[in-house]
Amino acid sequence: MSQVLILGIIIIAILAFFNREWIKNRFFPDEKRNYTIDDQFNSDKRDREKEIDRLLSKMGKNGVNDLSEKDRKRLDELSKK
Repeated sequence: MSQVLILGIIIIAILAFFNREWIKNRFFPDEKRNYTIDDQFNSDKRDREKEIDRLLSKMGKNGVNDLSEKDRKRLDELSKK
């Protein structure tokens, strides 16, 4: 009986190995895979807005002088989009 159980476990492990992509896609789907163009645009827009908010809150504490040159360039790039 224990040999049948061990054989069953081995067969299940082999099947799981060869079907791992299907199992991954079935139980852990890629969230961005089903995005439409509008969903992608809105997601990118939210990301830009979050970064702008972060930079503006950093700037709001001590003014523009609190931003590094890199942060100023990034804020300028984001404001143009």
